[in-house]
Amino acid sequence: MKVLVIGNGAREHAITWKLAQSPQSPELFVAPGNAGVAQIAENVPISAEDIPALLAYARDSFIDFTVVGPEAPLAGGIVDRFEEAGLMAFGPRQNAARIESSKAFAKQIMKTAGVPTAEARAFDTLSEASGFVAENEPPFVVKADGLAAGKGVVMAETREDALTALRSMMEEKTFGASGETVLIEEWLKGPEVSVFAFVDGEYVSTMTTACDYKRAGDGDSGLNTGGMGSFSPPPFWNESLEQQAREKIMEPVAKELARSGSLYRGVLYAGLMLTASGLKVIEFNCRLGDPETQVVLPRLQSDLLEIMLATANGELARTAVEWGPTAHVGVVLASGGYPEQYRIGFPISGMDDIDESTVLFHAGTSHGDGGVLTSGGRVLTVTASGASIEKARANAYANASRIRFQDRYYRTDIAKGI
Repeated sequence: MKVLVIGNGAREHAITWKLAQSPQSPELFVAPGNAGVAQIAENVPISAEDIPALLAYARDSFIDFTVVGPEAPLAGGIVDRFEEAGLMAFGPRQNAARIESSKAFAKQIMKTAGVPTAEARAFDTLSEASGFVAENEPPFVVKADGLAAGKGVVMAETREDALTALRSMMEEKTFGASGETVLIEEWLKGPEVSVFAFVDGEYVSTMTTACDYKRAGDGDSGLNTGGMGSFSPPPFWNESLEQQAREKIMEPVAKELARSGSLYRGVLYAGLMLTASGLKVIEFNCRLGDPETQVVLPRLQSDLLEIMLATANGELARTAVEWGPTAHVGVVLASGGYPEQYRIGFPISGMDDIDESTVLFHAGTSHGDGGVLTSGGRVLTVTASGASIEKARANAYANASRIRFQDRYYRTDIAKGI
């Protein structure tokens, strides 16, 4: 079977790595891929967002199955286009992907389904949004309605913080069209957790969980990033929370999407907060998370290719989805200056010195005259396993310290004190 994975990050490397372990021995292609993916698959030089070129390549190369990693092509309707051309693809169609591409749509789905979530108001004009801030007490959470690469959320502790965020999104167009509509939400308090399940219409598979770190610096300081590290499974997660997440959140949302004509097939990712009054939804995403995928997929004991095929074919209920108990911690090695300005093109050393507990998932890497070079803000995720989160954390940092490139930085508190 020929399988095409779309994307070039550490998430897509992890997906490709897991697909390569399938007993079905697929022939793997990744568009556009990176230096790490090239070790196990053939890189295809097509952007993940160039849907016409990807479709033409899949048709001309007789690709049997396409797995879409990032949210942007899903929001752009790539699965619709592939299916209309008679090609099978993994991921939700465009109308279902709105669960991520429009936070206002997601709030409406949750409201109709009776799903617990933060109170929110949507605004289309800066004057109305500013008026709401002036009339209400901080803190606020300000969110761009559309896709913003995980960076379109501002935790505003003061009215001035909120107004600055609103001007940035709606007036200065920091996130382009994604900030034309803005949501202002109540500030929830409690530990955050990412919940993932494969969803086939109304059927929700066995779930798995992870926690990630979005800020650039230790102690959750600095700017929001795409994610600086993660761990799985969270020690505080238990059967009661699992049941609550399934019965009050994941299944009701899947059923409401189906009822409303937006049948969902793919990975449904709920960002939840454990508040004093129970689990509440922060947001939904229409794909696997990054960097959570890098600590979640190593725990998957079932055949990922079989699961994804079954999901796309509407046969998920007959397919095993089993997660192992081993702890995993992932530490992202980034280019100095990320998530703002940073330099690339530096040789990476030490990648051959990691031990057996650890896997390196590449993101911003490419091949050059100096071997493997940095080519992005997030360069590598160092993912290590252990009998406990503490042991996995020790393994991850021991191995991260061996890998070097100019301007390298990483957080030193991933999974600390868990």
